[in-house]
Amino acid sequence: MLPLSVPGSLSGLPPFTFGRVFTGWELDPVLTVLTVWVGGSYLFGVWLLRDRGDHWPVGRTLAFVVAGLGSFFFATSSGLAAYDTTLLSVHMVQHMVLSMLVPLCLALGAPVTLMLRTFPPRPRRWLNALLHSRLARVLSFPPLTFLLFVLSPWVLYFTGWYDATLRSPYVHELMHVHLVVVGCLFFWPLVGVDPVPGRLPYPFRFLLMVLTLPFHAFLGVTIMSQEALIGGSWYRALPMPWLPAPADDQHLAGGILWGTGDLVGLAFLAVLFVQWVRSSMREARREDRRLDRLEAQARRRTDPTGR
Repeated sequence: MLPLSVPGSLSGLPPFTFGRVFTGWELDPVLTVLTVWVGGSYLFGVWLLRDRGDHWPVGRTLAFVVAGLGSFFFATSSGLAAYDTTLLSVHMVQHMVLSMLVPLCLALGAPVTLMLRTFPPRPRRWLNALLHSRLARVLSFPPLTFLLFVLSPWVLYFTGWYDATLRSPYVHELMHVHLVVVGCLFFWPLVGVDPVPGRLPYPFRFLLMVLTLPFHAFLGVTIMSQEALIGGSWYRALPMPWLPAPADDQHLAGGILWGTGDLVGLAFLAVLFVQWVRSSMREARREDRRLDRLEAQARRRTDPTGR
């Protein structure tokens, strides 16, 4: 007989395979509706711009709707969601998608800029007031967002929070949203193109990104090497005979956190580098135009006839 804390429905899950990630869909009603609403609102804003003849880069739309919201939907509704309370290693893949990949793609989609260009005057003033408010400055303060980003996983896995997410669907959904929100608070000022507070010069952005890499590695190694099991009582009580030993699965989960944290971090650094190069090129063109204007003014002063 199963402990009351473990849903009996889990006993019907077939053995996990890579293919089950793409075939074991399990739609989450709340998060699915949220995804459709946000994506529809973004596409409606793009349609408004195009309808009045304004340009909006296709790449931003693809980044936000396809890569960002698509990754969020995939992480919370695919086989990753079906097995995320059964295997810690599967949960860890989901964790990295929600906390790093989704925020990166959402930030590159520039939704704040889209809202500023499409909102009516009064909502636009409200949004501008929010962007310049003390709350926005606090929530985008780089040292604070850095601490939130690197400490949240430690709090999640080494307190009772993770056990609560296994036993409560509501806490589980809140964890998904939390991972995305904390990731957005940290990454949006670093790689986003929106006019949000907290933006730093590119060298400092690089420094913050580089500093995240050892934290992921250290947390991954800690999870791999510790004897205490994360969610041990839950995983030991699961009735599927095909499950690996919880200690082995935890070792794999730590390795996933370590490896994917470094890989995604390097992807962020690549995005930052490209943005830095483009910013430098734009600044160089502005400086060239300024020097050309000064040179033309000097010629007009020395030769009023323009010859």
